[in-house]
Amino acid sequence: MKLLAIETSCDDTAIAILDCSRGRVRVLAEMTASQIPIHRRYGGVVPEVAARAHAQTIVPLITEVFESIGLKFSSTGKKPPIDAIAVTCGPGLVTSLWVGVTTAKTLAWQWGVPLYGVNHMVGHIFSSLVERSLPKFPALALIVSGGHTELVWMKNERSWKKIGSTRDDAAGEAFDKFAKLLGLPYPGGPEISRFALKGNAQAIEFPRPMIREESFDFSFAGLKTSGRMWIERQQKITPNMRADACASYQQAIVDVLISKTKRAAEKLHPKTIILGGGVAANDALRDALKKQFGSAPGIELIIPEKRFTTDNAAMIGAAAFFTGTKFKTSWRSLVANPAFEIQ
Repeated sequence: MKLLAIETSCDDTAIAILDCSRGRVRVLAEMTASQIPIHRRYGGVVPEVAARAHAQTIVPLITEVFESIGLKFSSTGKKPPIDAIAVTCGPGLVTSLWVGVTTAKTLAWQWGVPLYGVNHMVGHIFSSLVERSLPKFPALALIVSGGHTELVWMKNERSWKKIGSTRDDAAGEAFDKFAKLLGLPYPGGPEISRFALKGNAQAIEFPRPMIREESFDFSFAGLKTSGRMWIERQQKITPNMRADACASYQQAIVDVLISKTKRAAEKLHPKTIILGGGVAANDALRDALKKQFGSAPGIELIIPEKRFTTDNAAMIGAAAFFTGTKFKTSWRSLVANPAFEIQ
């Protein structure tokens, strides 16, 4: 089965054509048009600007992806060899979501193929399973992104339940806001990680919110406040101080994420732990998970390739394929749902 996948939940326009067969998802072609240069001048994503960029980019990008594997794309001409379409329908920026959803609905109607409206966060879980088979279940998924920080319990590929989430700010947002206060360019998370390589993670004692609480929930608002107050107390921030601040702040976030995941694993005994989300590209988090669970008896740790950690279309297609009819819908009924949460 050849599947066209579309992702426009925030500021990346992503398209992929996937070969879904024999229990695996193989990427035939994949491209992403980033809007970082556009939004960098504003210090963050502007929803209306993002939607306009998606609208200008999506059809040319689909055309380019088709041509890269020798196919011709036409929304009104002969149907291409596509068997289904998957699209992110939420959560995300509603203006951005509607661009992808409208495009997918139009093509599904024109070509007469099945349509899948995929939850973006479930897509992040399945980003680790692109070009590999399903893991052993039950599984515990840690999703860490700019807008979400969640622990999800999966009985199987079609059954999941959110067992923990942030009560205020997401880890990715905490990274971005601290970077902005330090004068680092958008997106801030990768900049924090880059400067942290030169810093001392024990130099500044930032708080670890809720790290000792028994619940699986997170909180990063207090850490953001602590970071801002530290910056305000400094008369001048030298390059060494900035590196130490980045390393210490990053370590505080990683410690909380690892602690909560460990607590959930000890209580629930998963056979697999899965990492997903944009912050999954963070090397400190990846290394800490490997140290904690890499050699744990009876547990397989699955970490996605870095190219599948950012918002991408391959993960959306993988979620549609592996979950079967879970997200199957029709061009008549599919809508963009910015509040589409994992229950």
